[in-house]
Amino acid sequence: MDKSLKNYPKFKLGPTFTKEQTDFFNKYGFVHFSNVLSPEEVKELIGGYESAQEKLIKSKEKVVKGIPVIFGHDENGKRIVQRFPYTSHYSDRIKQLVADPRIQGFKRLLDIKSSRVSENERDGVVFNHYVNSKHSRFKQMGWHTDSIREVFYAKKVFPMLNIGVYFDDSSAVNGGLRILPSTHTQGIFGMLFTKMYYRNTKEDKNEILVVAKAGDVVVHHGHIWHRVGHSEHTDSVSRRRVMYIPVLCGPRQTRKPPKKGKTGKTPIYHHLHAFAKFAE
Repeated sequence: MDKSLKNYPKFKLGPTFTKEQTDFFNKYGFVHFSNVLSPEEVKELIGGYESAQEKLIKSKEKVVKGIPVIFGHDENGKRIVQRFPYTSHYSDRIKQLVADPRIQGFKRLLDIKSSRVSENERDGVVFNHYVNSKHSRFKQMGWHTDSIREVFYAKKVFPMLNIGVYFDDSSAVNGGLRILPSTHTQGIFGMLFTKMYYRNTKEDKNEILVVAKAGDVVVHHGHIWHRVGHSEHTDSVSRRRVMYIPVLCGPRQTRKPPKKGKTGKTPIYHHLHAFAKFAE
């Protein structure tokens, strides 16, 4: 690993991407922008998530458009949604963020004509709420790539991005995102066999820790290997809330709303989660 990446550069988001920014992304597979959202926006969006969470819990739905929801409890024993797919369908404020020019502009990083910010494909906009508490079911996430699901469906693997919007300061204190830089250039073999998906949560000597502040945006390529660490701390100190907005290209794969009284068919890919180490 390039030792300089331990203190990798963090950029300011402007109306266009600079050559330095695109070169960094193309070489390493991720790019970090500081202070994209103001503290007021962060507060509003957390409020949007909490309202959406209340709505979902009240509805007693456990699956959204076929995608399982992960529920758990926070440090106070309150039931919370820890992995919330299609969040923008439950919150107008989050939907506004998806349409925001700052977010829409990230599709230019792919430099592909068909690229689009999508809230109706795959799992839509996903809000992750990690917390290391007694009854939390989402404390970490093992090594994985985001593009592997296309292999499961025997479809062409197109480039994609995940736009990570941070709502808490994130570092090793609360787990933090770890990335294996430059692995986005790997072929299908590397995507399949570099790590054991989700079960492998071990540190890699070449990984880098993403240290972010609330309001930052970290974009990573869908082919890159990454994981979320387990916080050594407990309760509120361990909280890490981040929302992922996908940028996709190629044929659209919009998930249709399930028929009345149905939950929708769960994609094969999500059955991997049954074997994942989310809460150990």
